[in-house]
Amino acid sequence: MEKKKARRYEMDMCSGSILKKMLLFALPLMCSSILQLLFNAADIVVVGRFAGDNSLAAVGSNSALISLMTNLFVGLSVGANVTAGHYYGAKQEGELSQNVHTAMLLSLISGIVLTLAGLLGARQILIWMQTPQEVLGLASLYLRIYFLGMTAVMVYNFGASLLRAVGDTQRPLYFLMLAGVVNVVLNLIFVIGLKMDVAGVALATVISQCISAALVVRCLLGEEGGIHLILGELHIHQDKLGRILQVGLPAGFQGMVFSLSNVLIQSAVNGFGSVVVAGSSASGNIESFVYFAMNAFYQATLSFTSQNMGAGNFARIRRSLLAGQFCVVITGMVLGGVVVLLGDKLLGIYTPSPAVIEAGLRRLRIIASTYAVCGMMDVMVGVLRGVGHSVLPMVVSLVGACGVRVLWLATIFRIERFHNIDVVYWSYPVSWLVTLAAHVACYLWVCRRLRIRHGIVI
Repeated sequence: MEKKKARRYEMDMCSGSILKKMLLFALPLMCSSILQLLFNAADIVVVGRFAGDNSLAAVGSNSALISLMTNLFVGLSVGANVTAGHYYGAKQEGELSQNVHTAMLLSLISGIVLTLAGLLGARQILIWMQTPQEVLGLASLYLRIYFLGMTAVMVYNFGASLLRAVGDTQRPLYFLMLAGVVNVVLNLIFVIGLKMDVAGVALATVISQCISAALVVRCLLGEEGGIHLILGELHIHQDKLGRILQVGLPAGFQGMVFSLSNVLIQSAVNGFGSVVVAGSSASGNIESFVYFAMNAFYQATLSFTSQNMGAGNFARIRRSLLAGQFCVVITGMVLGGVVVLLGDKLLGIYTPSPAVIEAGLRRLRIIASTYAVCGMMDVMVGVLRGVGHSVLPMVVSLVGACGVRVLWLATIFRIERFHNIDVVYWSYPVSWLVTLAAHVACYLWVCRRLRIRHGIVI
């Protein structure tokens, strides 16, 4: 009975309707991401409403830095997802089991490393980012407490990536729902009741992260087959670690350098003062809803491609790519348009300040309206990683997206007539468009290479 219950969450992506199964896979994942963002937004709303604009800016100014420090290790969870999908598609239960135990031990190690880095380097990195002096103390306090929960964050990310590899996106949704409700309740208690300001928000986040990590571990302990976790068998299997790193390191390095470019952009934003920082922070949080809704189709394309690659169903890979692009364009255009139209009302949830709302609207009108291009770019990365090419999209993204942003800030932004906040924001859509075109060219090259060398047609 338990085995049947566990198996019903899994999904065979190697047969049946691709679009239908992709939607069934992506919608719970989308809901998970949006719920997580709602709970994160609750942090910012509570701080903005009950602690003031400086506290709002302190929490918001940390988002790019947190991404910078975590993306390398989150990228390793992508490697765990792809390799687990290959083994699951090929029905290699023993190999899958070794992959699971290697990935979960790697998550513990990653979390400990991140905690130490965050505790020791938080304030100095914020100083390098030109964080306004009036929010520096609050920002560094928030960051140090936040990083105490990094082991839980890594355990959840790796565990959820393994569940997604076998098609299970429902239970991670349930775990986030429970943890998120706890987060909101604790926010209200710590910030409004106990007047703990940003420390209360950070502590509530850490506690909720520990809950979601415990739930995903409990889920894996109750699984059957190769996905079953046995704590006493946690071990780094060298060949599995090698495969995870082969896919995950380029993905993580790409995410880290992407975040570095965002840190540079955040530094440029910081130079326009705390009102612009607060407006940009609130706008960025709203935009995240659009991004992560689209990102569900990146992860769906990644999982569909990896399972079908493992099973040898090469004809379904291109169909998975087309389905992913169709879904992500519709999602990006509809949600991006809604965000732009309702921007002032949405920003009003975060802060009552008219100046902060106007500052946020300037960012929303540029970034949210063009976000579909970013989604298309990510889906191309998903199919390339799914077939085992992780270094190529990393290089393309670093040159096409990060390089364009850095060059933009170093040249165009430095020209006096273009030295304004709108020009900073335009660096995003310009870099997405350049990188999308490069990824399409790379996909065509990979298709040709697989056909010539291995006789594989995708």
